[in-house]
Amino acid sequence: MTFKAIVQRVHLWAGLILGIQVMLWMASGVVMSVFPIELVRGETNAYRAPPGVLEPATYASPGGILAQADGATSIELKHFLGRPVYVTRGEGAAEGIFDASTGARISPLSEQLARKVAEMDYLGDGEIVRAALMSFPPQEYRGPTPVWRLDYNDRFNTRIYVSPSSGEVRARRNDIWRLYDFFWMLHIMDYEDRENFNNPLLITASITGFIFALSGIIIVVFRLSRGRYLNDLSLFWWGRKKSAKAKND
Repeated sequence: MTFKAIVQRVHLWAGLILGIQVMLWMASGVVMSVFPIELVRGETNAYRAPPGVLEPATYASPGGILAQADGATSIELKHFLGRPVYVTRGEGAAEGIFDASTGARISPLSEQLARKVAEMDYLGDGEIVRAALMSFPPQEYRGPTPVWRLDYNDRFNTRIYVSPSSGEVRARRNDIWRLYDFFWMLHIMDYEDRENFNNPLLITASITGFIFALSGIIIVVFRLSRGRYLNDLSLFWWGRKKSAKAKND
């Protein structure tokens, strides 16, 4: 088998293997370009609070707070639902919220407090219709668990995930996000976690695409060396001139 025949066969099979995935890349690209990323992430309905100003006051000792959160690696004084609190960071029970005035532990959040966090974060026109503390949330949430999920009845079925230990909004999800996430999965070819942009399938498809393009260029070079495209171009222009001459006659 000649080198030219090998290149043509490689080009054919690479095209067949790559064809379906290229269609999926294009389709997912359309979806990702149509929907603004702020809408996908639920940020269009999210409240951005200005930095809070902590008044001079006598706060509980940070050392006493850290003693309650064994294993904490950091502590921060901030506002939470209108009052000053300490937030400790670390693994497991080391993460928590404490009243900065009394030192009393606030976390894990009750359903009532989780609802207040979600209501402060949400600017849409929906209402909370369901609240659940989940240890095994759906795949749309990929953060630490357990987590509070608050469901809204707006047109996009917004879902807000609140950490019971830190009181933070961990994620905002909606139906647009699910559609986007599905096509993102197809785009990066990670059908499990949907996060790995360097997975073997995508690398293989990328290499196949490169081989397809390279073999196509080599085929074009072969055809140019034989004057095929130049002959085709000459025949095209000759046909146009002949047609024009016949029309004028």
